Amino acid sequence: MKTNSVVVATYKSHDDAAAALTTLQQSGFDMNKLSIVGSDYLKEEHVVGYYNTDDRMKFWGKMGSLWGGIWGMIIGTGIFMIPGFGPLFVGGPLVGMIVGALEGGVVVGSLSVLGAGLYSLGIHKDSIAQYETALKSGKFIVIIHSSAEETDQAREIINRTNPESLAEHPPGNASTNVGRWEHSLLP
Repeated sequence: MKTNSVVVATYKSHDDAAAALTTLQQSGFDMNKLSIVGSDYLKEEHVVGYYNTDDRMKFWGKMGSLWGGIWGMIIGTGIFMIPGFGPLFVGGPLVGMIVGALEGGVVVGSLSVLGAGLYSLGIHKDSIAQYETALKSGKFIVIIHSSAEETDQAREIINRTNPESLAEHPPGNASTNVGRWEHSLLP
């Protein structure tokens, strides 16, 4: 995957991230080329449950319809309990990267397992800390990993969904990959 460009958008809420995925899907973007990462509110008083059926994860609870909708769009889902993050919901090819890091005991510098997965997608180590900080503060990350042409198309679509921040990481060796451009939409 390191030969692909990567576009990363950060969203403030479940709803904003889900709206971005819906916009990408309705625009005809190949949903197999994106991942989403976010936490959930497991401290709520509503019944919360997760199960698999027909190779799709199902979710019960306050955010059930939202997560159920997201899981219906994306192939590959996982819930990871990562120290410092708590439960993280991950959908898309990033699941395989995290599982590979867990199974192989991959350690990239001082990166977490999540960081190792992001690094495997081609995101520079210096950028991973900002994404981990966003996740720890309850935000959601949508990651597009595809050819430069497809990521250009995805970036244009995502820009219309008003992400909190948007960054592109060009193809190349992740260890020398510095973001080509990045901007924050916040003051």
